[in-house]
Amino acid sequence: MHDSPIIKLGGLNIDLSAVLMLTVTVLIVFLLVRLCVRNLSVENPSKVQNFMEWVVEFVQNLIASAMPLSKGKHYITLGLTLILFIFVANLLGLPFSVISEHTEQASVFGHVIEATRGLGGEHHAEILWWKSPTADISITAGLAIIIFILMNYLGLRYNRKHYLKHYIEPFPIFLPLNIIENLAKPIALAIRLFANIFAGEILISTILKIGWVGVPAMMAWQGFSIFVGALQAFIFTILSMVYIAQTTIHEEH
Repeated sequence: MHDSPIIKLGGLNIDLSAVLMLTVTVLIVFLLVRLCVRNLSVENPSKVQNFMEWVVEFVQNLIASAMPLSKGKHYITLGLTLILFIFVANLLGLPFSVISEHTEQASVFGHVIEATRGLGGEHHAEILWWKSPTADISITAGLAIIIFILMNYLGLRYNRKHYLKHYIEPFPIFLPLNIIENLAKPIALAIRLFANIFAGEILISTILKIGWVGVPAMMAWQGFSIFVGALQAFIFTILSMVYIAQTTIHEEH
C-alpha cells in the first residue's frame, strides 16, 4: 500500500493527492465542455459539438427514465455534471501513477510518514500523488452527501406533504425502517463507486509488479476499466435522479 501526502490544517487532515486530482478532474471537464461549445453551429456542427449533443441527449433520456422530463429538465445540468465529472475522475488513475519513494522517513509539508520495512529488510516509504479521485472514499462520500442533501431539500421544498408522509407508510411502525432506508442511500452510492474504482487500481498495481509479462493483462484490464468507469458514472447518475424523483414526484410514493 502507498501512503498519502497529508497535511494538517485547522485540525483537519487534508489529502494533497485528493485535492490535486480533484483540481485536475475539474479542469479536464471544464476544458472538454468549453471545447465542445466553442464554435456552435446549426448548419455545420463540428464533431465535438455532435459529441456533446449526444451526451446531453443521453442524459435527457436517463432522466426521462426516472421521472417525467417535464419535471426533470431542471436536473439536466446536474446529471450532465455528474456523469462527466465521475467518468473523467474514474479514468485518471488508469494511464499511470505518480509515486515518490523515500528512505527512512518521508516529510510532506511537515507531515512525517514513517518508513515501513520491506521483505528484504530495507526501509522505504512510498507516497502516491496521482490516482483516480473516486478511488478515495472521502471523495465519493462527498458526492453522495451532496445528492443526499439535495434530494431531501427538494422533497421538502416541492413535495413536502407527501415527502414527510412517506416516512410512515404503509404504517407508522415503519418510521424507523424508512429513516434507515433514506440514510442508506448515500452510503450505498459512496461505497459502490469507491469499491469498484479502488479495486481496479489495486489490480492495476498488482499487474504492474509482474513486469513485462503482465503487459497483455494490463492492456486488457485497461480496456475493461474504461467500461467499468463509464458504467459506474452511469449508475451513480441514474440512481441520483431516481432518488430525486422519489422525493419530489408524488406518484413515486
